[in-house]
Amino acid sequence: MLDIVVPVMGESVAEGSIGSWSKKAGDAVKKDELLVEIETDKVALEVVAPADGVLAEILATDGATVTPGMVIGRVEAGAAASPAAAKPAPAPVAAPVAAPAPAAAAPAATHDPMPSAARALETAGVPASAVTGSGKDGRITKGDALAAVAALAAAPAPVAAAPSAPRALGAREERVKMTRLRQTIARRLKDAQNTAAMLTTFNEVDMTNVMAVRNKYKDIFEKKHGAKLGFMSFFVKACIVALKDVPAVNAEIDGTDIIYKNFYDIGVAVGTDKGLVVPVLRNAEDLGLAGIEKGIADLGKKARDGALSIDDMQGGTFTISNGGVYGSLMSTPILNAPQSGILGMHKIQDRPMVVGGQIVVRPMMYLALSYDHRIVDGKEAVTFLVRVKECLEDPERMLLDI
Repeated sequence: MLDIVVPVMGESVAEGSIGSWSKKAGDAVKKDELLVEIETDKVALEVVAPADGVLAEILATDGATVTPGMVIGRVEAGAAASPAAAKPAPAPVAAPVAAPAPAAAAPAATHDPMPSAARALETAGVPASAVTGSGKDGRITKGDALAAVAALAAAPAPVAAAPSAPRALGAREERVKMTRLRQTIARRLKDAQNTAAMLTTFNEVDMTNVMAVRNKYKDIFEKKHGAKLGFMSFFVKACIVALKDVPAVNAEIDGTDIIYKNFYDIGVAVGTDKGLVVPVLRNAEDLGLAGIEKGIADLGKKARDGALSIDDMQGGTFTISNGGVYGSLMSTPILNAPQSGILGMHKIQDRPMVVGGQIVVRPMMYLALSYDHRIVDGKEAVTFLVRVKECLEDPERMLLDI
């Protein structure tokens, strides 16, 4: 008998909660087959079968709080599934007079719902077998679940329904339990507001020259490096130049001490179906534009696939958030504690500008720097943004380090 053990979750993560088991006791399992997801404060961890055999017992049910090293189930290696588990009992014949019994029982859903999707479906009384999954390997995502619930709510009500039949929530309201990740996001954001003396300063940048460089070299760049040349690499480079000039923005407060970081691990905010996560691009100061673009692309893919590790999300010194991809024109981003600064990028929009005494149309972007005023002075914050602006409006400055 082999134990199914909760894996190590990371230095700062002490516990998690069980999602939905993809197997039930008595089911056959294969080695490395997904059995259950454990939702932590930061990521969802997959727990797989330790060997081929049968899931003998489940010791931690859905929603239970678990800690690293805890035994949550057991697998009997080499055993075969019991006939009862391998072949479901036939559906009962009893049915309303108007609806004849089906010739064969409806097949079970090919893919299991993700934990948040399972809770949404359970709350609304919608069977997973009625939903088509669009997630990885065909799994049912929360978006799939919410769409199915909305469709059911909008469908015409039957003429007569049995009192015991499950009823979907009304179209005007839906109650879904917050995931552990969403609860942690909410708590951390509120803690940042309550702890830091948060302030935001703004500037704008003319993107003409960066766009010209990108348009000129993007095809050659992609052919040589196998990565697309976007704007994020320019912004990461510009921020590193500014952080070196204004080290307080790359520092953090620890009690009565200030810790100045002489390295630049840049967090890049990524939106996923589970919430906003901030994976970290390590030692970004040592990377060229190609290395930055490849690193960001890899982190973004891992975030969307739910494959980020705890290490991927710890230890950032500064964060960049690009609300412009969603159409945001201006915002005041919230600090990613314990960091002292976060840069908000926004939508590029053509606007009339005065250049050399003439009114011309230029592609402009608003920049927002939210910072902890306990450690960063107003002058330093403005200087930081001006330095970023200078680097982006004259990209050659970054190449010449001037």
